[in-house]
Amino acid sequence: MSGQPKLEIVREAVSDASVRQRPRSAPLGEEQLLDTQRAFDSVAADYDGPRGNNELIQRMRLTLWDTVHSEVPQGARLLDLGCGTGIDALEFARRGFHVVASDWSPQMVERTQTRVVAAGLQSRVTTIHLGIQQLEELKGEFDAIYSNFGPLNCAPDLGVVAAECARLLRPGGSLVFSVMGRICPWELGHYALRGRFKRAGVRAARGATAVGMNRHTIWTYYYLPREFYRAFTEHFSLQSYRALSLFMPPPYLVDYYRRRRNWCERLGRLDDRLGSLPLLRDMGDHFLIVMRRR
Repeated sequence: MSGQPKLEIVREAVSDASVRQRPRSAPLGEEQLLDTQRAFDSVAADYDGPRGNNELIQRMRLTLWDTVHSEVPQGARLLDLGCGTGIDALEFARRGFHVVASDWSPQMVERTQTRVVAAGLQSRVTTIHLGIQQLEELKGEFDAIYSNFGPLNCAPDLGVVAAECARLLRPGGSLVFSVMGRICPWELGHYALRGRFKRAGVRAARGATAVGMNRHTIWTYYYLPREFYRAFTEHFSLQSYRALSLFMPPPYLVDYYRRRRNWCERLGRLDDRLGSLPLLRDMGDHFLIVMRRR
């Protein structure tokens, strides 16, 4: 359940025939979680490169960085759920935060630790091999918890995640999550125009969807923002949410962006201005949601 945008690879690479759905009433078990772990392990070695960190990914990443920075005082203690190769964790360390970076993929954790050592930031970043479904094993108190590019989409039980986040956060602490949404107009159009209607409708699934990556399987759920927040209502108040990559193409269409950079940058400015408006904020490749511990 890695915080690098690995699910972007999944959505671009998956064939229509490889998409399978698991009923919502059938929760993910250990084998499905291990499927996801093996998939992310398989791409860890080269995930720092273009397929995991292109211009569109960086644009979305910056929005989460600045949101966390505005929500939490410098020097605060952060928990990264699904740290991937550690790009976010190191950025926050450089901004003066202390970060515990966790991931379900041991190979991703290893890459993060290598990056931490190379940057000389061992005093500010601690790495742990821990899946989102294992938060009960974590001790301590945090000022904020963040998760970038969809690790929460792979969580088998959001209600359990919410309760554990409440336990780990100080009163008034913040959650800042980037989550894959259910309605992505770009994706609908991109695949429908190519006659790939099954692929275009993947996000409509109500249960976990199995999609292929690098000859492995990742199990993921898709959410509307209010649908996602419902699991957190007992412990958290909703502060805000906004669309990410609504007008701007999603990251797996980076080649389109590079061919039409000026036009797409105009679309990006529309994202910045309009992405938090009612109705529009319910769409997009991802949504960024901010919640506060009651």
